[in-house]
Amino acid sequence: MEGLPTSAPPAGQQPSNEEAQLKREQEEQIRRDMLSTILDTAARERLSRIALVSAERSKQIEAILIRMAQSGQLRGRVSEEQLIDLLDQMEEVQGKSSTKKPTIVYHRRKGLDDDFDI
Repeated sequence: MEGLPTSAPPAGQQPSNEEAQLKREQEEQIRRDMLSTILDTAARERLSRIALVSAERSKQIEAILIRMAQSGQLRGRVSEEQLIDLLDQMEEVQGKSSTKKPTIVYHRRKGLDDDFDI
């Protein structure tokens, strides 16, 4: 009996992959439901197009919208214009945080290194 594997994991171990996957799917469904109640159809469509280009940015926007809805900062559904305003605000904040502009440095040869001697 000691050599036989047990089907149920002990209480202190991590949940199985199937349970973790199921939990992630449920959380994603709850997130989609919340966003469908927060956003109108045009704003949802714009957010889905943003997700096609940049999934990370889309997740950031979704998190901000959900947080605003939970704290009571949103009155009614968010329209596409309001979503655009939120995107502009995010762009300004990210622009201020990255004040260092990328620079291009050219390394040029000092002398001629030509094998052709005349």
